[in-house]
Parts: sequence; C-alpha cells; structure tokens
Amino acid sequence: MTYQKLRVEIANNVATVFLVNPPMNVMTLDMRRELDEVLTSLEADPEVAVLVLTGDGDRSFGTGSDIQEFPGLLADGAVVSRKLAPENETFTKFANFPKPTVAAIEGFALGGGMELAAGADIIVVGENARFGLPEIKLGALPGSGGTVRITRRIGIGRVSELMLLGDMVDAQQVLAWGYANRIAPKGEVLAHAHEFAAKLAKGPKQAMCACKQALRYGMYLPEEQAIAKLLGVIDVLSRTNDLHEGADAFINKRTPDFKDPLDTSKFVGCIFPK
Repeated sequence: MTYQKLRVEIANNVATVFLVNPPMNVMTLDMRRELDEVLTSLEADPEVAVLVLTGDGDRSFGTGSDIQEFPGLLADGAVVSRKLAPENETFTKFANFPKPTVAAIEGFALGGGMELAAGADIIVVGENARFGLPEIKLGALPGSGGTVRITRRIGIGRVSELMLLGDMVDAQQVLAWGYANRIAPKGEVLAHAHEFAAKLAKGPKQAMCACKQALRYGMYLPEEQAIAKLLGVIDVLSRTNDLHEGADAFINKRTPDFKDPLDTSKFVGCIFPK
C-alpha cells in the first residue's frame, strides 16, 4: 500500500516505518491516520517480527503537531475530538504494539515527536539529536501521552523541567535521564537501530510479547497485583512450544530454534488492562 506521509520498508522480518513530512516531519491529521493503519497492518503481518520507527532524513524525527492545522481545529472547538483523542489512540497503539519496537531519532524530537518515541521499547538517538516539550511557549501543554509515558520513563522532576521551561536538551542529557538507550554517531542511528532489531527478530515472539506485557503490569499496577499478573503471564508462556524448546536447547547445549508465531489470543497486544 502507498502512503502519502509514511514510507514502509520490510526486510529480514523487520519493518521500518519512516515519518515523511519534510522538512521537520510534523504530525498532521493525515499522517496520524496513516500511522494507525500501518500499525494495524504490521501487527497482523506474520512476516514482521520487529518495528523500527524513524523520521525521514537526518534533520528531524518529528516535531509534533502541524500548527497550521490548529486555527481550524480551534475554530471548530475540535482540538480534542479531531486531533488529540485520535492521536492518543494511535500513540497508545504504538506503545502497546505486541512486537518489539525501536525508535531511531536523528535531529529534533520535539513535542509530539518526543511523546511518540517514548512508547518504543528501545530508543537510539543521534549525537546531534535535540529533545523538548515546547508546548508551554504556545500557551499549551503536551497532549499526546507525554505527561504519562515520558514521566514514567524519566521521572516527574525531569519532565517538569521540560514542560514548564519548554527548553531543549541534548542527546547526552536524555541518555543520562534514561529516555534513550544508546547514542550513535550522526548518520548511523538507523543502522544502530537495525542492529537491535536484527537481534530482536531472532528471539521467541511469544516470550517477547509476554515480557512487554509483564513490564507494563509492573509500571501501572501496585506491586502485589503486578506480581499476580506476572505469574498469569508466565503460566500462559509455560504452555508454549518455545519455552520447552528453550529449556531442551539449554540442557543439550545447542542453539534454540524458536518457531512459535505470535498468538495475540494469548497475549492480546500487551495492552494494559483497564
């Protein structure tokens, strides 16, 4: 399928999705719709084991909303209904994607761009990357999940600094804060992201989804409930062929051959239960 605001490349069980809206890859209403469609398609594609999300070009991963769309949305009183509510649904779909996800960030990741990337399992950033939540300078605040996902990733004090000042920080700062997993040289970010993706693509699909689900229980639920849910996840996982294969391979000192496809009837999109 051809998209206007995205480009999708699939190779070696890895889907790379590019946000394409030069020069800064801002998130338009159309891009959000296309991203939602792509996530649905890639989740169902048995050939895709890992998703890499990046921006087209090296200038920007994404700088949030297209401000040119706001006058019409404000006039209609539809900022939430037409923009933020659907955007939160799509960003949550990315955060809850049942397969491993990697965000590759070159250049700027501001506002919604930083919020979207926060949903990835692993984030690789360029040494030239810059990050921020500048909405306060427009008399607004982040509205696409950043107050939740970025806060849980780096802590309330650091997010308060980003939100209340609206200033940018560099790659070294977000690495120190725990937002990013790795810094790569300029121009090599996507290659480093694909190194992660290649390793992830060889792993057991069911167990990786189970890991994502268990981690979300740990983040969102009280300790006792999270552990109870964890045991339930492990109980389901113990009935898969891959776990038996992994144990047998370990005992017999051989490389495991994981073959179980992802079964979302067992691990339904790693979605946190409401």
